[in-house]
Amino acid sequence: MKHIARKRFGQHFLTDRAVIDRIVALIAPKPGEALVEIGPGLGAMTDPLVARSERLTVIELDRDLAARLRRRGELQVIEADVLSADFAALAQAAGAKLRVVGNLPYNISTPILFHLLPVAGQVKDQHFMLQKEVVSRMAATPGGKDYGRLSVMLQWRYDIEAVLEVPPEAFEPPPRVHSAVVRMQPFAQPPPVDAALLGELVQVAFSQRRKLLRHTLGRWLEARGFAGRFDVQRRAEEVPVSQYVDLALESADQG
Repeated sequence: MKHIARKRFGQHFLTDRAVIDRIVALIAPKPGEALVEIGPGLGAMTDPLVARSERLTVIELDRDLAARLRRRGELQVIEADVLSADFAALAQAAGAKLRVVGNLPYNISTPILFHLLPVAGQVKDQHFMLQKEVVSRMAATPGGKDYGRLSVMLQWRYDIEAVLEVPPEAFEPPPRVHSAVVRMQPFAQPPPVDAALLGELVQVAFSQRRKLLRHTLGRWLEARGFAGRFDVQRRAEEVPVSQYVDLALESADQG
């Protein structure tokens, strides 16, 4: 029975064999690795991934698709919303760092990225298909309109690289946007910053991105009794990731 893509799950199934082969080659899975696929769907990526890795854990919310996947003995199927999945437990059970892959639902791609952020230390790498616009924001450098909260919050923890562009016609049904594959490799020794504090600081900074930081972040720092030096005569998009991280570290010391 043919499966009809469900809008509420943001389903767009990858069908272009050449694109699938290129993505799997970029991931280069090997037997024995702790490979986890988010949203396997109809198995277009699952089949070539498990052919190389021999074992694969898949996280699928759609009940009908999960039932199909369970028929395959080489798959561990977790029927759940990925935002409730315990990736730390998966890494502990595997006894190895995870390699996480997936064609992420575009409607919840950013929440998924933030859900994975706290377990970056237990992840070897991540390869995701995302809306091209989101990948541009993830990998953006200071000074442009794409650079924002998402850029800072991911780049302090990962090396991020766009590795492949994918046109709408590679999917069924075709999305209304272009897609891209991003590679995310966690830094082995990231700055020991409080992620919650950095998140609050960055959110305040970008809350009114057209204004100078003295109107937003400057007031936040003042309210915290910050006595250090930080140039607030700039806009949020002009500040490099390293300076936001340094400010969070210094703010924590003074807090």
